[in-house]
Amino acid sequence: MKQPCVYIITNKHNTTLYIGVTSNLPQRIYQHKAKLVAGFSKRYNLQKLVYFEQFSTMEDAILREKRLKNWRRAWKDDLISAENPNWKDLYENCL
Repeated sequence: MKQPCVYIITNKHNTTLYIGVTSNLPQRIYQHKAKLVAGFSKRYNLQKLVYFEQFSTMEDAILREKRLKNWRRAWKDDLISAENPNWKDLYENCL
C-alpha cells in the first residue's frame, strides 16, 4: 500500500536523527534496518523508527520533511517525545 510518510529514525542511544520521506514506510524502514541504504543512516547506524506522520499527498509529505529538517534539535526531540515518550522502535506499528 502506498502512503506518503515523513519519518524519523535514530540510533540505539538516540543521539543522531535522520528525517526522511517515503511512499512505502515498512519497506523503507526495512531497508534502513538491513543497511541497504548507503549514506548517512548506514554510517551512523540509524535503524530505530521513533516517529512518523502520514499524508494524503507526496507533496505534503515533502513539505513537512523540509520544515522538520529546519527545526532545532530540541523541537524535534519534543515532537518525538509527545508521540513516543520512551522512544521505542515503532517499526511494528507501521507494518
